[in-house]
Amino acid sequence: MLRTTSLRVLGPADLAAVTEILDRDPVANVFVASRVRMVGLEPLRLGGEMWGHQVDGRLDALCHAGANLVPVEAGPDAQRAFAERARRQGRRCASIVGPKAAVAPMWELLERAWGPARDVRPNQPLMSISTPSPVRADPGVRRVRPDELETILPACVAMFTEEVGISPTVGDGGATYRARVAELIAAGRSFARIEDGRVIFKAEVGSATDEACQVQGVWVAPELRGRGLSSGGMAAVVNESLRDIAPVVSLYVNDYNVPARATYRRVGFQDSGTFMSVLF
Repeated sequence: MLRTTSLRVLGPADLAAVTEILDRDPVANVFVASRVRMVGLEPLRLGGEMWGHQVDGRLDALCHAGANLVPVEAGPDAQRAFAERARRQGRRCASIVGPKAAVAPMWELLERAWGPARDVRPNQPLMSISTPSPVRADPGVRRVRPDELETILPACVAMFTEEVGISPTVGDGGATYRARVAELIAAGRSFARIEDGRVIFKAEVGSATDEACQVQGVWVAPELRGRGLSSGGMAAVVNESLRDIAPVVSLYVNDYNVPARATYRRVGFQDSGTFMSVLF
């Protein structure tokens, strides 16, 4: 039987259908789900368009096209449709990120037009935990206060630069990134151990819904690494997040970062999928 497929930009009237798709995998889809539940589907508020792939008039896959290109529940037909639309409009994103099963085929279709990428990270284990950590939580790790923005910000910039390979201050002098850090602090999703004005450990819950949340920006002061501080720090973040943010805590990590992967497993995280990131 011949199927009819189409792609269109979604809007507020599509919210129920979009939510249904996001709920298929609350952990893998938490980044997009968090944005949608916070601001809806109006492109100006969403920070980009939400593309919807339809089969016989029924929505079956999504792609958030903003600062990041993020496919959601995208099968082969949707991957091709999303990649073709992205190719036609030209690259507007800083990265393609999401489940490897969707990102890898899309990048294969886009590479000739958009390449070369600054970095391709093809295997990033997606890890999650839904019970308190067996590791003793560091009692010094707590939520960052709004008046500590200037204290935490240099550590956030250092982490971002180290992880992504480019400073978040490029372009607008860091105003957008500063606002994002302040937003997470105000939401109670920035955690740190701070001693005498010095950041020892820090991490943020970058995305959150009622079903899951995702940790990002894990960082230990370089001169203090190798002392086990990240295990206790992450245990504290996990326990606090499970207590009053979401019932599942997740993160994704580069496969070559063996020490970090070992730390997360020690804290209690288990592999639950594979992400891939293409950075421009």
